[in-house]
Amino acid sequence: MYKYIIRRILIFIPMLIALTIIVFGLVRAAPGDPFTGRILDPNIDPEVFEQQKTAAGLNDPLPVQYFRWVSNAVQGDFGKSFIYKGREVSDLIGDRIQNTIYLGAFSLFITIIVSIPIGIYSARKPYSLLDYGATTFGFLGLAIPNFFFGLVAIYFFSIHLGWFPSQGSVSANGLEGFELILNKLHHLVLPGLTLGLAGTATYMRYMRSEVLDVLGKDFIRTAKAKGMTSRNVLYKHTLRNALIPIITLMGFEIGVLLSGAVITEGVFQYPGLGTLFLTSIGNRDYPVIMAINLLLGFFILLGNLLADIFYSIVDPRIRYD
Repeated sequence: MYKYIIRRILIFIPMLIALTIIVFGLVRAAPGDPFTGRILDPNIDPEVFEQQKTAAGLNDPLPVQYFRWVSNAVQGDFGKSFIYKGREVSDLIGDRIQNTIYLGAFSLFITIIVSIPIGIYSARKPYSLLDYGATTFGFLGLAIPNFFFGLVAIYFFSIHLGWFPSQGSVSANGLEGFELILNKLHHLVLPGLTLGLAGTATYMRYMRSEVLDVLGKDFIRTAKAKGMTSRNVLYKHTLRNALIPIITLMGFEIGVLLSGAVITEGVFQYPGLGTLFLTSIGNRDYPVIMAINLLLGFFILLGNLLADIFYSIVDPRIRYD
């Protein structure tokens, strides 16, 4: 197992290098640039923009720009934003990433506490009323886009009922302590539910399928024949085996939640990486776009790596050559 983990970590390195090439290439292939795009002023001499591009290194050969960017990124320097008055990109991301992590963690928490119990009950009571309801919710959750569900949630729960705020992460500045925590949680409910909708539906269906599959195994029938109670059979044997693919999915969910937060944060104007990313795309702020893309891609690769490692740990029956 240890050799497998080391090999997976070594494979992670060239994948990360490939990610930097893809991120840099896609951003540079996009039309326009920060100086001749939306902020172009016809009253300014075009030579001024050319001088700014040269000073920013945008007129250098692409290989030179790439290696300069990668070498600086390895040291934690992603450059300065072209739009946010020359602020360091790392500072911009540092101000926003905390909110995105809160949103992703809250969404994952809601997903787990809702999907796993309902999935277990649906498997134990197949074709019951709750099972049919969970199945319907699962299909709807997978079919409805996050942005549409977010808009519907804002209309009903924020505008119509007034239960939750429709945007932002806090109601007012100056909140402290427990009051600040409650206020942040209040703002997290709608975007958290929206972000976790598809994940909840997916986990629910996986859990139902895995529990049903394990309940039909020979060792479960043997345990029942020996006189074990249904509760012991469920928690000591069934769940231990049924949770293996769920644990694996959680590794993938790290990158999925952070990347999916881009659209959700845009809908709720939640001040995280998503809104910063969308604003930077509109203004062609190359350093910020590349840094966030690289960060999201890194988390997706890291999630895949953790999924493989967790799978090898929780399921010792698997052997890796």
